[in-house]
Amino acid sequence: MKRFSAQYVITGNQPPLKRAVITTDDDGRIISIEDTEGNLREQHSTEFYNGIIIPGFVNCHCHLELSHMKGIVPEGTGLGGFIEHIRSSREKNNDEIISAVFASDSYMHSSGIVLCADICNTTDTFAIKKESRIKYINLLEVFGIDPAKAGKRMNEIMTVAEKAKSMGLPYSLVPHSAYSMSLTLLRLLKKESHHNKVTSIHFMETEEEMMFLKEHTGPLQASYERSGLIPPVLETSTDHASVILNEITPSGNLILVHNTLADREIINAVNVRNNLFWCICPGSNIYIENKVPPIDLLIEENCDIVMGTDSLASNSTLKIRFPPLIFSLRKIVTSLWEPTALHPTRN
Repeated sequence: MKRFSAQYVITGNQPPLKRAVITTDDDGRIISIEDTEGNLREQHSTEFYNGIIIPGFVNCHCHLELSHMKGIVPEGTGLGGFIEHIRSSREKNNDEIISAVFASDSYMHSSGIVLCADICNTTDTFAIKKESRIKYINLLEVFGIDPAKAGKRMNEIMTVAEKAKSMGLPYSLVPHSAYSMSLTLLRLLKKESHHNKVTSIHFMETEEEMMFLKEHTGPLQASYERSGLIPPVLETSTDHASVILNEITPSGNLILVHNTLADREIINAVNVRNNLFWCICPGSNIYIENKVPPIDLLIEENCDIVMGTDSLASNSTLKIRFPPLIFSLRKIVTSLWEPTALHPTRN
C-alpha cells in the first residue's frame, strides 16, 4: 500500500479536504481517503506534496483523429473557413495520422486525463485506444446536409460502428451539429441511437451557423457553396432547440459542445431535457473566432458544466486548462469529475 497527502485534496464530491491522506494499493487503486481536518501527523510511507491533489481529468470533447493537423489551420478563420481547411487538409499518410494519435494519447494521459469523450469519423484511433491507459467513450459522428444521401451516410458510420464493436470499444452514434445534418439524416440517426448512453452535438458555436439555419445565408452557406455541398433540396432545421428536443434520442446523457452563443432563452428552452451537460472548449473558441461561451450565465442558470479541448486542429494543446474566468474551483472540478457525469442514469 501507498499513502499520499497534500495541502489540499479535492475528491470532487465534497469541499476540499485539508491535508487528507489517500491510501492506495500497489496498483494505484484508491482504498480510502482519511479526513485529518488539517492535523496531519507524520507517518511512515506517506508522501506529502506542497500543493493540491485532484482527481484525474475528463476531456468531454476531443477529435483525437485530427491530431496530425496541429498548426495547419490558421487562427481566426471563422467556422466556414475552419471547415474548409479541415476538408482540404485532413487526409494524410496513415502512418503520420497514427503517429500523431499515439503522441496525443500519451500526452493526455501524462497531463492527467483519465477519461475522454472522443469524436470519431473513422477507425483511425481504434487500435491505439484499445491499448490506451485512458478510457475512451467513442462518439461515432454522422453529418451530411443532402437528404438524398442520408442512407449512405448511415451506412458509412455503421461500418465504423461494426469495427468498434468487433474490438470491444464502447461507442454511441451521434450527430455532428444542427447545421450539418439534414432532417432526414437526423431522423434516421435517432432510430439507430435510441440506446445511447452518451450523445453529443456541436451546439451554437458561431453566428455563422445561426444565419445558415434561419435564412440559409452567411459565410457558412458560402462555404458549402464553394465546396459544392448544397443539395437540390436543403432541409435543415431552422432552430437549435427543436433539434435538441425533437430530433435527438432522449436516451442517456447529452453533451452540448461549445455553446458560445447560448443565451438565457435557449438555455431555458433545452434545459427541460434530462441529463444535459454544457461542454465548454474555450481554447478552441478563441482559436477559431476569438470568443468564449457565457460562463457566468451558464453558472447562473445552474447548468452542469464540463470541459473539453476539441482537436489540435483548433487548439494548441490537449491539456485541460482552467480558463481565467469566474469559476469556483469546487464547481469546475465537481463538473469534471462527478462519477455520474457521463452515466446514463443521472437525473
